[in-house]
Order: sequence, then C-alpha cells, then structure tokens
Amino acid sequence: MANVLPREKQIGVLNALVEGCSVRSIDRMTDVSIPTILSLLLRVGAGCERLHDRMFRDVPCRRVECDEIWGYVHKKQKRLIPADPPEWGDTWVFVGLDADTKLIPAYRVGKRDAATTNAFVADLAARMRNKIQIDTDGLSLYVDAVELAWGGTTDYAQVVKEYEAEAVGPGRYSPPKVSAIEKKAITGNPDLDEAGTSYVERQNLTMRMQIRRLTRLTNAFSKKLENHRAAVALHFAHYNLCRRHQTLRTTPAMAAGMTQTMWSMGDLLDATMQAA
Repeated sequence: MANVLPREKQIGVLNALVEGCSVRSIDRMTDVSIPTILSLLLRVGAGCERLHDRMFRDVPCRRVECDEIWGYVHKKQKRLIPADPPEWGDTWVFVGLDADTKLIPAYRVGKRDAATTNAFVADLAARMRNKIQIDTDGLSLYVDAVELAWGGTTDYAQVVKEYEAEAVGPGRYSPPKVSAIEKKAITGNPDLDEAGTSYVERQNLTMRMQIRRLTRLTNAFSKKLENHRAAVALHFAHYNLCRRHQTLRTTPAMAAGMTQTMWSMGDLLDATMQAA
C-alpha cells in the first residue's frame, strides 16, 4: 500500500507524476506497483484539494484570466453508449490564473456545462480579496456565471480569437494561426488594452506537459474521474507552491504573498497529511 512506502520513495513517485511521467513508466522506473502509485496519487491528491481550499483565500489579485482545457475519462465522448456512466467522456478543467503572479487561485474539474462553469466562477469570486477584472474566451456560459457570482459589480471582458482553417499535409499538427482577435466589455469597465487570455493558455501547455493523462495524441488518459481529479489537484498544488516560475524567479504562491518560502515535494507531502 502507498502508506507503507518509504518517505523518499513516495517523494520520488510524486516528483515523477508532476513531471509528466505515466503511471506505467513510474512503475518500471521505481519498481512501485501501479495500484500503489494510484493509491498514493488519490491520497495526496485529496490532501492537495483540501490544502488548496484552505490556503488560497483572500487572494490579492488584480486581473484573472479564465480558460478551460479538454481531456476525457475512460473513453472519448463520441465512443459513449447510453449505458455508460455519466462521468465518462469529455472532461474539462476550468482554470483561473492571476495575470501578475501566475497563481492559480481556483480550478474546477467537470463537464463543460452551466453547473461546472457556475461553480468554478463562484469559487473564484469567493477567494478574491478585492474587485478584479475577469478575462475569458468567448464561451457564453461565463456571462451568466460572472453575473451570478458578482452581480454585475466586477469588470469583465471577453477575448474572442478567430483561427485560420486547419492545415492539411505536413503542417496538420501545428497550432492554427490566429487571424483576428476581438475584445469586448461585458460588464463594468474592463481595461481592453490589458484584456487577454495568453497567460492562462500558456498554463494549458504546462498542464499538458506536466500531467501525463492530458498529453494529446498519445494513449494517455484517465480511466476513473477520481484519478483525473487527483492528478489535477497534485499538479496545481505543486505548480503554486513548489515550482519555480522562470520569469518570476519564485513560486506563484510566494509572488502572491501566500507563503514566504519555496516548498519542496516533501513539504507538500507533509502538508497534505496535515490537511486530512
């Protein structure tokens, strides 16, 4: 079982998980069985959720960019049959990122629907210390969610990008080129010159690199929703508290004043146990 692994072995497994290694590759590298790796992931992931919920409150953000990143559980949406459980299929991670400190104060795993969007935006609003500007893409679900969470008292801008048609041939897997960007104020008086989603879109790349089950064009995926949520929770805890941001030269949590030191994976492991 994961809870009888030597401490250093647990830290080694967790470090491999946040560096984008698959569970099977960690099994081969560390000689720790797959069930034990998953048991450790679930236990620490649950602790990371509790730690995040407790620690990232009264956050001093100025402008928050929001976006969603696609993944799937067990099978892709187009492969589902009516008898499949509702948690299978397309699964999205909603992410809110502070444009100044690169902190992730709020995230949510779920379907790309009104219920998940409303819960995500409400959670984000509850964590803010002061009035902020919200920037999102053109997903219409955000409009009602922001209204419900702030009642029209926040500055909200949408940034809608138009892309060229998908390339055919050698350039097929290259990112499509942006052909036009439209910025519009939805509520309040947002600064449209500052409005953007480039930072949170860069975070999407970090997630696909660091969470193996989100790596596209591979056979990596989550078989269970609880594993998916645990991997996402571990990633954001490590990203906020342990991972040195190359531009900031410190962790996002330190830049936001939420902690005074850069945590090690051992520190994070201990904190998740205390959060139980």
